[in-house]
Amino acid sequence: MPQPDERKDHPLSMRLPQADIAMIDRAASLRGRSRTEFVRDAAVRAAETVVMEMALIRMSAEGFEAFLSMIAAPATPVPEIVDLVRRPAPWEIPGEPLSRS
Repeated sequence: MPQPDERKDHPLSMRLPQADIAMIDRAASLRGRSRTEFVRDAAVRAAETVVMEMALIRMSAEGFEAFLSMIAAPATPVPEIVDLVRRPAPWEIPGEPLSRS
């Protein structure tokens, strides 16, 4: 007799105020997602951020010295970023319509 597959989905239940549900539903709708998809993605993203913040980074003494040297060195300008920062904002250009893209 074949063994039933182990269930891969696990239910998660929570009670939320109606205002929270309305906000979640509105955001999910704007993204074209279901409430479940939206909440799952947001929760997983938040969990990944916490785990990454708490991750321990190990390196050799030589690697750590190289890392310290890199962050202590003077910054090197990135030409594309310098150009972007120097460009006037669309609302600063007379006669230019604002793009809605």
